[in-house]
Amino acid sequence: MTDIETLDQLPVGGRCVIWQVENQRGAVKRRLIDMGLTPGTQVQLTHLAPLGDPMELRLRGYALSLRREDARRIQVRPAGEGWERGWAAPEGAYHTGGPCVGPCHGCPVGCPAEWRPAAVSLEHRQGEEDCRADGEVSPSAGGGRAALAGNPNSGKTTLFNALTGANQSVGNWPGVTVERKEGTVRSGGFTLVDLPGIYSLSPYSLEERTARRFLAEERPEVIINIVDAANLERNLYLTTQLLELERPMVVALNFMDEVERRGDRIDCRLLEAQLGVPVVPISAREGRNLDTLVLRAKKQMAAGAAVEPDGLYDDLTHVAHHRIAELIRSRACRLGISVHWAAVKLLEGDGPVADALGLGPEERTAVEAVAGDYEAAGGLGDRETLLADSRYRFVEQAVRCCLRRGRRGEKPTVSDRIDAVATHRYLAVPLFLAVMLGVFYMTFSGPGAWLSRAAAALVERVICPGAAGYLTALGAPAWLRGVLVDGLLAGVGGVLTFLPMVALLFVCLAVLEDSGYMARAAFVMDRVLRRFGLSGKAFIPMLMGFGCTVPAVLAARTMESEKDRRMTILLTPFMSCGARLPIYALMTAAFFPDRAALAVFALYLLGPAAAVVSGLILKRAVFQGDPAPFLLELPPYRMPTARSVGRRVGQRVGDFLTRAGTLIAAMSTVLWCLQHISTDLRLVEDAARSMLAWLGSAVAPVFAPMGFGLWQAAVALLA
Repeated sequence: MTDIETLDQLPVGGRCVIWQVENQRGAVKRRLIDMGLTPGTQVQLTHLAPLGDPMELRLRGYALSLRREDARRIQVRPAGEGWERGWAAPEGAYHTGGPCVGPCHGCPVGCPAEWRPAAVSLEHRQGEEDCRADGEVSPSAGGGRAALAGNPNSGKTTLFNALTGANQSVGNWPGVTVERKEGTVRSGGFTLVDLPGIYSLSPYSLEERTARRFLAEERPEVIINIVDAANLERNLYLTTQLLELERPMVVALNFMDEVERRGDRIDCRLLEAQLGVPVVPISAREGRNLDTLVLRAKKQMAAGAAVEPDGLYDDLTHVAHHRIAELIRSRACRLGISVHWAAVKLLEGDGPVADALGLGPEERTAVEAVAGDYEAAGGLGDRETLLADSRYRFVEQAVRCCLRRGRRGEKPTVSDRIDAVATHRYLAVPLFLAVMLGVFYMTFSGPGAWLSRAAAALVERVICPGAAGYLTALGAPAWLRGVLVDGLLAGVGGVLTFLPMVALLFVCLAVLEDSGYMARAAFVMDRVLRRFGLSGKAFIPMLMGFGCTVPAVLAARTMESEKDRRMTILLTPFMSCGARLPIYALMTAAFFPDRAALAVFALYLLGPAAAVVSGLILKRAVFQGDPAPFLLELPPYRMPTARSVGRRVGQRVGDFLTRAGTLIAAMSTVLWCLQHISTDLRLVEDAARSMLAWLGSAVAPVFAPMGFGLWQAAVALLA
């Protein structure tokens, strides 16, 4: 282990300590340090993908997937040789809280010898109060609006659904295609805005830019920060950035049921004292303690403001952002931007904030001078790393104080044991293919086929005859019975016949998503997709495309890389969505009655094969350049709940019925009319005399070279 210099050289099972992140691509480096790869952090390589890349790393209590190409830019040192926390910064320059312990000679911070952190904190608080007193930074007016913010896989959607129930409206955020959900909290009476799942407030992804624009510009009355209590250290990093906004906030510790099953204990009162905001332990799946969460959120709304805890930064960071705050205070107050948050983001090198403030050349030079002094004194190389390290130090201290791990802390978890098979070098790909084949078997040959036949029998033997008899009893004319029964009901019945198959496919996809296997599938397939110019993250929207192309394209639009995003959107329609199931089912029943599942499976494989060929062409002709990084958190496996799966399937089935059902029903009615009305607008029994036959005869010569010269065949192709 002593000859290891970069992270990509780490053997499976080996541990090391991060020394320096040298990735020169700014967005990639920021994402790496935001994910916790800061100097002094211990990392373990747990698995390699079947083709040897990417790597599955364990750090800060969670699993992260990283490509060897990016790992090669991260310098490491052997674990257990004194390279852990505290090695990088000289004590005299990197203050540790309390009095400045020096030596102050030559310190670029320029603080007086008698400086104390409390003095800066008091001055900072007074400045913010003065700014609010001027009316420039104040809570937004209205009936009360809360923002729900948290990491992906933290149970945010479950909590949102539990708090709002059916009182939801779904749309898009202004100017972007990220889905925006709002709902009225049933027991609170205020509006809850569901922000996209994010890891930080850095301007790295479309979701992060959308979330922070809402938080910084629209300033909700309170922020409900949902935190995965089973992955406390990783999730609290976002909490520190939300605290920097100095908005009223409540921390909701979710998955407390899992924490208790593991034998761990979290002292919420102590964590609340560390963060300076209310902390409420909840279980969104079980509905535990949600009333308390709503009550604490309403109390925080009344507070109108909050101030970050004094210990959030080391003294060096505290002084640096305080100096920047003095440079921008009047401008930020005038524009209604939080002075403290803007100062921290400028110290971090956040370009969009500098643009939003409209800083002139002299002000930018002064800010850069402070940042340069900060980097020179810190000893970690750059300001982004310094700030991330300062936040993580605060998080580590808070976790050490409040978390008591049970006896099973070092034993392999259930997720570790499942991953030993799901990401195994030889078993991962066969397992993935077996899962997909099982999904298609359930959908097309097993329960799906039986339910489809039952639905068809219900429509043909009960609904249509019953409706025809009822209309006859009412004395309805023959044409009306034909339109309603043979046209409208037959069209709706055709949709209902295949609805069980579509619903079962959505159930399978929802179970795979909620269980955590989707992320593993992306991890396994990354090396394969990279050869076609895509990231493993593209696999998730593509797999969703088998259910419905519309939400799959929306999911692809949240990918960080513009190249990956556009290429994924172009290739996703090659996946066979649920609307194609009726066609596939009809063809396989007619030509392969004994091998329906296998035939449909082959048809479904044909789409990805076409996508591969198209991807190779696009990679060489249109989307050239370096591949996007693959940074993906691998969430722990969780048992999907019937409520969560049912709600998700219900939404997707409803969307399918709205989009496909209405169109099919309308077209079935139109086709019946064309088939039973002649060109002189009279009802006819012989279809050969109808308008449909006339239209088919007009276009049949076009299809004659393909062997479809009859009008019936031409109409069938067009319909």
